[in-house]
Amino acid sequence: MSSRHHIDDFIRSRIIEKIEEGRKIRDVARVFDIAHSVVSRLWKSFKTNGMCSRRHGGGRVRSTTPAEDRYIVLSAKRNRRITAQQVANQILAA
Repeated sequence: MSSRHHIDDFIRSRIIEKIEEGRKIRDVARVFDIAHSVVSRLWKSFKTNGMCSRRHGGGRVRSTTPAEDRYIVLSAKRNRRITAQQVANQILAA
């Protein structure tokens, strides 16, 4: 199995079904070729939350809006010799 491979929701639900049928976590992990710890965490998460879907990470909060992104691209295309600091100053002025 490759490293950092995310399991889709269908496989997650199948894993939960197998464990609810009474199969052992180690056996289910072997059937789906997934690490025992991954299946164990999935089962533990399902027992506490009642859901088996993956949480999507937060990531960094955006500092620009999509409209500002378009403006940045437009200004960079208009004047290709402009520096990033000059673009930032234009955005603050606008």
